[in-house]
Amino acid sequence: MPVARLALTDFRSYASALIEPGPGFVLLSGDNGAGKTNLLEAVSLLSPGRGLRGASMGEMARIGGGGGFAVASRIGESEIGTGALAAAPERRQVRINGAPAAVNSLSEWLSVLWLTPAMDRLFSASPGDRRRFFDRLVLALEPSHAHHSARYEAAMRARSKLLADEAPGDPAWLAALEQQMAEHGSAIGSARARTVAALDTHLDTGPDDEFARASLALEGWNGDDLVAALRSSRSRDAAAGRATVGPHRQDLLVTHRAKDMPAARSSTGEQKALLLGIMLAHAELVAERRGEPPILLLDEVAAHLDPGRRAALFTRLEGRGQVWMTATEAGLFAGIGQASRFHVESGSVHPA
Repeated sequence: MPVARLALTDFRSYASALIEPGPGFVLLSGDNGAGKTNLLEAVSLLSPGRGLRGASMGEMARIGGGGGFAVASRIGESEIGTGALAAAPERRQVRINGAPAAVNSLSEWLSVLWLTPAMDRLFSASPGDRRRFFDRLVLALEPSHAHHSARYEAAMRARSKLLADEAPGDPAWLAALEQQMAEHGSAIGSARARTVAALDTHLDTGPDDEFARASLALEGWNGDDLVAALRSSRSRDAAAGRATVGPHRQDLLVTHRAKDMPAARSSTGEQKALLLGIMLAHAELVAERRGEPPILLLDEVAAHLDPGRRAALFTRLEGRGQVWMTATEAGLFAGIGQASRFHVESGSVHPA
């Protein structure tokens, strides 16, 4: 379901802002630093996690404001809001139809995916960056992935703390934490494997257009007995200060399918095309699985594509749900027909 209304209060550069977009393309143009990406970040907060910048709640509050912020939206017949109070600026609040709700419950209402300029380096970045990127793709297909990831991380942190204590930790508690990690880790690994298989098949049968098709695979932990592996690695993990085995050590391997070449060794243009191809195929897969397309947030994507790929992108996105795009010049959106167009200036947004 598209965002029909978005209201911001003391969020980033906006003391207040209201935007009521249509269901298709939402095009935001304006100078660098005007606040276009801030609007995309606000939409990204309608899903679990820390948004497209990965920022803390305190960073999102407007400088000079009261210390808190609010993002309110109308999606279909529902009202979804999130933000933080000045009294607890780092504690995220979520309300759905006026009632308090868990952050992870947002994934059951809608899926939001994004590409930003920083993600252009994804294939040469750290495994953690690729893992976080891929987990968002998994989450869009399997909302329970957020629950299992949160529980796994909590158990892993508690285990690391117990191993770091000078006094020997309670063996029974340590075993219980490892059992929790194994239970939720198995669910995480299975969900990732299903998503890789489904997305790789979708890419294999996808259109042969301007976007190079990727081949996907997972590397690292392969689903072996995690309880046994954690038990045997306690001394090593205590010395390292972290768990050295488990799904948090997996990596997403991406290969240029036609050239049989690792994405990291492809040209900059090919890497951009591979990344966009993955996102487009995934959006189509989400639409098939969930019965509705995800909301796509594409930050400055058009500016980094040649005219041919730009036209191909607009064609692939037409009729694929709500797509928010930013550009410094409205002319970069040439070729897009029906759309909600807005001009963004410092601290304000107006229909264009």
